[in-house]
Amino acid sequence: MPERINYWGIPHSWGEPELYVYAIMFLAAAIMLLQFYRQASLWWKVGRPESRWDKLHIRLGRLIQYAIVQTKVLRQRYPGIMHAAIAWSYFVFFLGTALATVHDHFFEFLHGNTLIVYKFTLDLFTIFFLIGAGMAFYRRYAEKPEKLTLDKGFTWTLWMVTIIVLGGLFTESLRLAVERPDWGAWSVAGWLLARLWISTGATETTLTNWHLGVWVFHLLSVALTLVTLPTGTLLHALTGPLNAFFSELDRPMGALAPAAETAEGEPIFASKLSDLTWKQLLDGDACTECGRCQDACPAFNAGTPLSPKQFILSLRDSLHHNGSKPKLAGEAIPEDVLWACTTCGACVYECPVLIEHIDTIVDLRRYLVIEGMVDAELQTALTNLGRYGNSFGKSERMRAKWSKGMEPKVKNANKERVEYLWFVGDYASYSPTLTEITKQTAEVFQQIGLDFGIMYKGENHAGNDVRRVGEEGLFEMLVEKNIKAMSKADYQAIVTTDPHSYNTLKNEYPANGGHPVLHYTELLDQLIASGKLKFSKKLGYKVTYHDPCYLGRYNGIYDAPRRVIEATGCEIVEMPRNKDCALCCGAGGGRIWMEEGEIKERPSESRIREAAALENVTDFIVACPKDVTMYSDAVKTVGAEESVVVKDLIELVYEAL
Repeated sequence: MPERINYWGIPHSWGEPELYVYAIMFLAAAIMLLQFYRQASLWWKVGRPESRWDKLHIRLGRLIQYAIVQTKVLRQRYPGIMHAAIAWSYFVFFLGTALATVHDHFFEFLHGNTLIVYKFTLDLFTIFFLIGAGMAFYRRYAEKPEKLTLDKGFTWTLWMVTIIVLGGLFTESLRLAVERPDWGAWSVAGWLLARLWISTGATETTLTNWHLGVWVFHLLSVALTLVTLPTGTLLHALTGPLNAFFSELDRPMGALAPAAETAEGEPIFASKLSDLTWKQLLDGDACTECGRCQDACPAFNAGTPLSPKQFILSLRDSLHHNGSKPKLAGEAIPEDVLWACTTCGACVYECPVLIEHIDTIVDLRRYLVIEGMVDAELQTALTNLGRYGNSFGKSERMRAKWSKGMEPKVKNANKERVEYLWFVGDYASYSPTLTEITKQTAEVFQQIGLDFGIMYKGENHAGNDVRRVGEEGLFEMLVEKNIKAMSKADYQAIVTTDPHSYNTLKNEYPANGGHPVLHYTELLDQLIASGKLKFSKKLGYKVTYHDPCYLGRYNGIYDAPRRVIEATGCEIVEMPRNKDCALCCGAGGGRIWMEEGEIKERPSESRIREAAALENVTDFIVACPKDVTMYSDAVKTVGAEESVVVKDLIELVYEAL
């Protein structure tokens, strides 16, 4: 009888088989790490320093959540299951190899029931992998989604990882065909294949020789994959987890990082790669080119030049092909790409490796602003904001004109004590199409006995969109003015009807004495829950609700508006894209102040078509003044006036009272 195959699957006549394995794998791993280091070292050689080593326990948790469990990958069913099947299987195979090494060199524990569980698990994940690989081949060669830009490199990678798994399966099956252990049937896939080899009538010596050949091929294919990993599409297997580990922890999603400064305190206006941080450069190498960001991007879907994916890949290509000298803003990345962004956050929210697109876009916008590379409409808005404190170019004395004639008169929070300071916002204060809604809001507050006041001419634009345009200096000036005005007021909490103001007051202003900031839907929800707000009638409308980006995706306020709508007696029918997947109206990031340019269809028009397709829905409910403006126009341009009526949520409350 020929010698049995040991645990490593090589005849004992070879001597110590582990030496061959370790020598080949050590060499392959060393080459891989050297190549990866040469590539990764560009991040900190070119990029600015940035501390991302704090709170290691939280970072490890993120690594597990996003890189191993892959929660964001699984947000999309087909590609999520496909990728998880492949990735999880490799995690298990890696763990299985590690356990085998422990078994052979430290203490033997893979026997009896433990061995059965071990073999069954590895085989189960082999089947799981083959399902995932089959899905990947079908998606790549049959479906061919346009967003998937990786082609030849991905094909090579997919074939290699599949060959590795098949090599492992064939190796194990040939071993089972020779040894025929009692537990063999528990190695389900391997045993089925082993029975095929046995049925050929091959001798044990022949099967052993086949096994050796397949085993060597399997070993070399693993080594080849390791060596080519840093230069191929599998690079994201290293950079993706790193990006998740080093992702932002301290700032909430709704807070932008302030403009960077030199050691001498001079602001840095990012025009080239060396003006960005090493983490922003890591973003480029971490991109998997999955296209989820551009699928969710309202600017991309409207036909603007912006693709969040291509934007990040432009950073990567500039780093590895052009070095740090060429300009990014206006050259490697055209101006119209940067100005197309609505800063809705959908790209950041969808990215499975936690790339921070918006921070980098705004950094580059800051350079464009300082260089005067802005369109005429935006320049006019910024000039008005600097001179008058609002984008409309109206006198500060006109800010509270909407309240004229109201009885009782709306309190002046700078002169008398109030419980709630209402930060009204520019559009609700000045837009002639919105002042009636603003007045209704005040009447609702008065009718329910809310002790509130406004700052009248003391209020300025909150600065949310100013900052995202890239005008950091103007933002700081507006913050200073508002803080000064609010410091003169005696109040317990801030309430606002504008999600843009809500976001920046809550996340980007100084602590403000610990006063909470509430969106009016949160306040109404609290009053309903406490029994202080009761409605005299049920409206009975069938409505749909649009989640504002800066209320929903940025701050997680989804349920409060819906509870208020339901309390008025309305039935909510959700649009296909709702809550964290809601489509942006297209006004954010200063876009409402900019020239529109050539587009296929406005995001607001696409959204109205989505609502109009819902059965028996008559009202399109919003909770943002800009949404009222954007969607009221969109209803007209798509010809949906007879089927959809745009209403602010406060109008339902007003009617139900």
